[in-house]
Amino acid sequence: MSEISRRNFLKGAAVAGAAVAGSAALAGCSSGGSAASGDWMPKSWDYETDVVVVGYGGAGMWSSLVAADEGGSEVVILEKAPVEGGGNSRINNGEWTVIKDEKLFRDYCVAFGHGLIEEDMIDAYIGEATKHTDYADKYGMTYEVAEKALAGTIPEYWFLDDGKYAGCIGVSNVEGFGMTTFHELEAKRAELGLPIELKFACTEEHLIQNPDTKEIAGVRFLEDGAEKTIKARKGVVLCTGGFEFNEELKNTYLSIYPFKFEGWQYNTGDGIRMVEEVGAKLWHMNMVISTTAMWTRDPDYDFAIFASPQSDAFFTVNRLGKRYQNEAKTGGTAHNGWHTLMSFSDKIDDYDRIPSWQIFDQKGIDGGPMGTQQGGWFECGNYTTDLPDELRAWDGWSDDNQVEIERGWVLKGDTLEELGQKIKDFDHWMDIDTLKETFAEYQAFCDAGKDARFDRELTAEENKLSESGPYYAISIYPGSCSTLGGPKKNVNAEVLDPAGNVIPRLYAAGSFGNFQAHSYGITGGNNSENMVWGRIAGRHCAGLEPWDKK
Repeated sequence: MSEISRRNFLKGAAVAGAAVAGSAALAGCSSGGSAASGDWMPKSWDYETDVVVVGYGGAGMWSSLVAADEGGSEVVILEKAPVEGGGNSRINNGEWTVIKDEKLFRDYCVAFGHGLIEEDMIDAYIGEATKHTDYADKYGMTYEVAEKALAGTIPEYWFLDDGKYAGCIGVSNVEGFGMTTFHELEAKRAELGLPIELKFACTEEHLIQNPDTKEIAGVRFLEDGAEKTIKARKGVVLCTGGFEFNEELKNTYLSIYPFKFEGWQYNTGDGIRMVEEVGAKLWHMNMVISTTAMWTRDPDYDFAIFASPQSDAFFTVNRLGKRYQNEAKTGGTAHNGWHTLMSFSDKIDDYDRIPSWQIFDQKGIDGGPMGTQQGGWFECGNYTTDLPDELRAWDGWSDDNQVEIERGWVLKGDTLEELGQKIKDFDHWMDIDTLKETFAEYQAFCDAGKDARFDRELTAEENKLSESGPYYAISIYPGSCSTLGGPKKNVNAEVLDPAGNVIPRLYAAGSFGNFQAHSYGITGGNNSENMVWGRIAGRHCAGLEPWDKK
């Protein structure tokens, strides 16, 4: 991209309007209208820096590190959370992709993406991802390269083309999960004394754009409720994550809905609004990394949780009370299990498996805690003790499941009729008579030792429910990790407009516009995405000449 002179950048801005307080004024600072109004450029700046990074998750961490360490640039990070930050990258399992066979991996990306992943983007990804272990060693990250992910075989669709892609990648195995990596990188940043400043409780961000040149000059935002502006002399890198907690965006863009998530509560799609205001093209907006999970149906704890009955005596029904699968082989890959819920019924003009309901008896309660816990082997998520109190969404599942029953997350009925009615009170499509018929058939299959519908291995001893109750149910939804849609970018992580033109000095990285398409196919791909495009964006942005250079 050729440099735009300061004279051209300031064209039409000789008369600068005063900033108007409040978010209504913030919305007017982006593109549109004529530069003749002269009100796009702040009269003065509250802060100035070389590179502004919006969002302090994994992508924000990597882009700021590389911009400062390799690019010699001053960086200011604007984070929405009131303290620390870290995003989903801090509270996930910490795995990142290790490419073992570049050519085979390239072919794999073409295969699982069904031609929807642009090949120059694949090449750029590979070129940077092959440096992962070098950067991990450079910055003192703890890891081991593993041949199998925590969630299963890798890559996700290794079996395509007769299994030829098996072994084309490995993943990092990080003891302590994403929390370990987050703290290690923070410590390295401090040790190196890099010129990176963090600002928390930053909200209502809007990009400041020259309406003539389309260059991004900085960001207007609220800091602890007060309007502020920051000049980005070289550019802005958006690392705002997904829109997991924005119901309108999920309903608009995802392939199915409702969709529930268990991660970073501050991921509400702020970046989508920001880039739309400056004329960016969106891509991959239907993409998610997700399996299935229990939704609480509780407005005070409005998120998904990994939970299941602690017994093999259970079956799963759809909204109408019918079984639809072998519950022991739910299908889907490790991070695409939500595909099993993509069933639209014209009889109800809706998805008939959202929610699904797992039905079980007292054995599923007495077998131990049903959900993830603090102190457990898989303690990563929005409940982990690693998070400050201000950021922790809850304190993990109780030992005896009673808290969750009292909150209504786990429904209880002394009879199947009573349980069915409680389900129906939430979802009127539940047919209690059908549920009873399904229960009777399932019990008979257990007695016979044969599942005549879905070929699940059943025995009366292991799988049959009590004939006398009580009975329990949890609601199952598509959901868990994150959305992946965002602005379209090029091989330099520069954001593009609908015509394919670069929006100068604007970058995107991480789950905010993941380069994967059609399906999530790269195991460890979310953290790898942060590393690849975070580093590319930080490096390229830091290499620009300041727009205000005299």
